[in-house]
Amino acid sequence: MDAELVAAVRRFNRTVTQRVGALDDEYMAQGRPLGQARLLWEIGPGGAEIATLRARLGLDSGYLSRLLRILETDGLITVGPADRTAGDGRVRTATLTDAGRIAWAELDERSDDLATSILEPLSGHRRERLVAAMAEVERLLIGSMIAIEPCPPGDPRARACLRAYARDIARRFDGGFDPTLSNPVHDEALVPPNGVLLLATLNAEPVGCGAVKLHPDAPAEIKRVWVADTIRGLGVGRRLLGELERYAAERGATAVRLDTNRNLTEAIALYRATGYQEIEAYNTEHYAHHWFEKRFG
Repeated sequence: MDAELVAAVRRFNRTVTQRVGALDDEYMAQGRPLGQARLLWEIGPGGAEIATLRARLGLDSGYLSRLLRILETDGLITVGPADRTAGDGRVRTATLTDAGRIAWAELDERSDDLATSILEPLSGHRRERLVAAMAEVERLLIGSMIAIEPCPPGDPRARACLRAYARDIARRFDGGFDPTLSNPVHDEALVPPNGVLLLATLNAEPVGCGAVKLHPDAPAEIKRVWVADTIRGLGVGRRLLGELERYAAERGATAVRLDTNRNLTEAIALYRATGYQEIEAYNTEHYAHHWFEKRFG
């Protein structure tokens, strides 16, 4: 990694933590540090499941438990089973008490005041520039938080992504999408040593997927590349494609192939931009109009 880029990120982090008061013992003069205040905010008036809080904030289970105990001891929250009638302790939730709702409302008001104090010294044009820059930084940071890892195709998260993929192409293809007309991709083809399915997650929630099938003495085949609308434009599709290519190359494939529909214009542009060359049809996929190949080395 370029040392100047690393230094710039560190400089930015120091400026932000100082400006928003992250180093203060009492964040926004509420009598508690930032970690506790942020957790209180995330619990919110509607309450939240503990597992959801852990995933959303990326907190270690032990640290989250300590923060919850502090807020509970201070009388701001209660922690218990989601279904108190049934007494099911498997799903635990945090809920604000009356005092917690008052503290949350005060935190909300002071957060507005802090944002105003950041914007107020700037002219109107500079305020717009700052807010636009913040939005861009936020999106890019979200992109950097997305993890891509192998996932069994039978995993519920993988199933959810594949269903979303089918819904998306059904909306975009001329005449919709009928899975019975498409060449099947069986689960066993997407587990080692036959292939792999990669899952992209943001705060443990699935936001994209892609798969590659390995063929002895033939190019590997990339299938089912999908990215959620909420994170498009962050380079996740390109990352998925690159990871699938790397997986195939490390297992001896000398090339990868794929087919695609003419309506998936963004995907076609991505393939061409990343070195794929259009080839003659290599399969009988009902919905394919274009076939691409990329050779390694």
